[in-house]
Amino acid sequence: MRHEDIPAGLSLCRSAGWNQQAEDWELFLKMNPHGCLVGIDERGKVIGTVTTCRYQHCFSWIGMVLVSPDRQREGIGTQLLNEALQLVPNNETIKLDATPAGRAVYSKLDFIDEYPINRMHIGPHEFKNLPSSFARAIEANDLSGILKLDREVFGADRQQVLQWNMKRAQELAFVFEEHGKVSGFCFGRRGYNFDHIGPIVATRFEVAAQLLSAAVRKAEGKAIVIDVPAHTLAWSEFVSSMGFTLLRPLIRMYRGSNATPGLPQKQFAILGPEFG
Repeated sequence: MRHEDIPAGLSLCRSAGWNQQAEDWELFLKMNPHGCLVGIDERGKVIGTVTTCRYQHCFSWIGMVLVSPDRQREGIGTQLLNEALQLVPNNETIKLDATPAGRAVYSKLDFIDEYPINRMHIGPHEFKNLPSSFARAIEANDLSGILKLDREVFGADRQQVLQWNMKRAQELAFVFEEHGKVSGFCFGRRGYNFDHIGPIVATRFEVAAQLLSAAVRKAEGKAIVIDVPAHTLAWSEFVSSMGFTLLRPLIRMYRGSNATPGLPQKQFAILGPEFG
């Protein structure tokens, strides 16, 4: 994939109803230009995409498997996926977030279920039962503590992605401190269809609740999605109590040893299926 292919990638996103904008594609290319692939037809038109993000030597992330609506069920997506998998170093863990339909495909490629994720959605001005929040806006000197906590929870260093996320929507970035230490943080980004809140990383439920409340208040007036790991019923019920409803289920999957799984129980919202 090249920079001039971004408009074609965006066109595929619009056809699929996906939320990504040009800035997302630019980051994929910046993170791993050789891991972003396009499929083209005999006329040179882009008819499919796949992206691969590498998080150091911990694991790689597969995303943005898109195929033009008029060329689906021809094996194009599977071919692109297989080519992307070939680009990942031998024995390195590969992760992705799959739809129920995609799960059947990935299972045949030796991917294993890790945990379920629910994409939750809420329309503009539909929020209710927002708890009070003592979270505050993130400042530059908070980043070292945020990145330390994120490495522990995510399982790899994603400084580049989080700094990009903060610059893109600083008004949705919040931190929670206790006893002078970062005990949670939240980021968000503006998308084509809706605002996307995540990741939310926190040491406990109560911190995550205040972070989500702070971000939702800032996004008031726009539709929002949040991708919620289904670790605990209590957290899912809390998100629902704010007015969010299930949009679609996902399943996090991996292939390989998964030697650095992080601490999933402290990840209350993921960044997104395309990034992890």
